[in-house]
Amino acid sequence: MFWKKKTENAEAEAARLSGPRNVPGVVQHYLVSQMKVDPEFTPLFKAVTRHNGEDSDIRIFDESDMMARGIEVKSYATFDGKPELIIFEGHYDEGKKKVELVEKNKLTWDTRLYTVEEMQKSIEAMTQPGSTVFFYQGRGAQSGGPLSKGCCVIELNPAYPGKRQKKYNIYTANVVDMQPVAERQKLWDSDKAKDIAKWIIEGHHKRLYS
Repeated sequence: MFWKKKTENAEAEAARLSGPRNVPGVVQHYLVSQMKVDPEFTPLFKAVTRHNGEDSDIRIFDESDMMARGIEVKSYATFDGKPELIIFEGHYDEGKKKVELVEKNKLTWDTRLYTVEEMQKSIEAMTQPGSTVFFYQGRGAQSGGPLSKGCCVIELNPAYPGKRQKKYNIYTANVVDMQPVAERQKLWDSDKAKDIAKWIIEGHHKRLYS
């Protein structure tokens, strides 16, 4: 029957697809040796594969970026029609140690890290009420961005100097396409730019997490 054949085909296709997992070792080695990716980054990405005869197709992605975008990655098929979300794509044969990949999208591997003094200067340079400055984070509850944990956003409080209003509002936010998303979570407020910068610097470090 047609419906039975269709179901069997769907089940066969699903069996060929893997859920998200760590990038296979042979592919990590290729990323470092041939694609010149920093070896500290290769274990931080995830992969989905599709068995294709003798070898497997693979798509490599940034799990943190998917979380920031609200996309649940279930299998290789999740990225069908979404090439902008794939970092590397190709195929590999783990037994033969053969890998072929193409870079689909450039990532910012070398993100500038700021000092407390530089952060303080940027915060104090804001003059228009409601203006903001942000710094990427490598630690915290948010997702996305080159350091994987979103960013801190500092706003020059538009209500300042109203009653019981402090000069700066401090938020955290997810990061998509290198920019904070509109939805933010307010953490605290302060009049002192230096105190804010000293707090931000604790999570403003190189990428350590997926």
